[in-house]
Amino acid sequence: MKETLMLTFFAALLSGCGGGTDKECVKTVGVDEFANIATQSGVRTLDVRTPQEYAEGHIAGAENIDVKDTGFAERISGINGTVAVYCRGGKRSLTAARLLAANGCTVYNLNGGIMAWKKARRPTTTVETDVFETRNGKLVKLHALKHSSIRIEYDGREILVDPCAKLPNCTVDYASLPKADIILVTHEHFDHFDSATVSLLATTKTRLLMNRRCVDLYGSGTALANGDKIRLADDISVEAVPAYNTSADRLQFHPQGRDNGYVLTLDGLRIYIAGDTEEIPEMANLGHIDIAFLPCNLPFTMTTAQLVAVAGKLKPTVLFPYHYSETDLTGVAEQLPGIDVRVRHYE
Repeated sequence: MKETLMLTFFAALLSGCGGGTDKECVKTVGVDEFANIATQSGVRTLDVRTPQEYAEGHIAGAENIDVKDTGFAERISGINGTVAVYCRGGKRSLTAARLLAANGCTVYNLNGGIMAWKKARRPTTTVETDVFETRNGKLVKLHALKHSSIRIEYDGREILVDPCAKLPNCTVDYASLPKADIILVTHEHFDHFDSATVSLLATTKTRLLMNRRCVDLYGSGTALANGDKIRLADDISVEAVPAYNTSADRLQFHPQGRDNGYVLTLDGLRIYIAGDTEEIPEMANLGHIDIAFLPCNLPFTMTTAQLVAVAGKLKPTVLFPYHYSETDLTGVAEQLPGIDVRVRHYE
């Protein structure tokens, strides 16, 4: 399979996208048009520079797939629809664009790359983005804000998990984010529940789903207890699941029955947001999980050994260690073969 993809890649480069011209296969556009396309629902934006370049600053919402990586052709093989692609100056992205076009995508290449974007005084960000596709082809964009704070874009809707500006060294400009359609809060600790940030993001139409203590503190919202389920739309449901400590010297941090984790289902894609928890027996009842967010920082949540044990039992397709503060995650991925472990800036 990999050999076939690479042959397709080089054939696309040599033929100019299946025998046509670049103009027929790839539309090279200026900054303004690129910005308009990249913000449209269903469009995937790819930054094909190196991870180091991406980390230094990229266009908001762009996912990073390095065109010079040997696995590039395989990683983009499942991408379809409309794609906006860019690099530093426009050359590497044209290479990537030709392969995407050969795969049947409608591709827009940023003329002049991110250098032109910055020259036009367009903003960049360091927030990392991962993109997934649901069973019906809808895109789910996961933005790593910080610690336990996650921004989720899905089918034109905004979902925020534990939005918190009170975190040390937090650089997230919550005022610049779109208003939230759904906000999930796991529990009342300062690094999860920030009433000012919730108020900033919420409107009268926002669905606030929190544990009982947070609803009492905030003065409004829907209180979910462990085991409660709620359907917010035909393709969106939320289940509150247990999150608590089990070690004798940690029980005071997260007592059983008070806090929530959540299983968020978006068009069949099941995302487990564990909250502050250790390994607990209720995890065996979660069923299939596509994407798991598991905490890992002592003394409040799991050790790295617990994280590996839980992930090994859950077997999610993708694992995001989060809420890890200064925990050294070296070696975690190597202990979980078959699971796509992605370490993002969830310190």
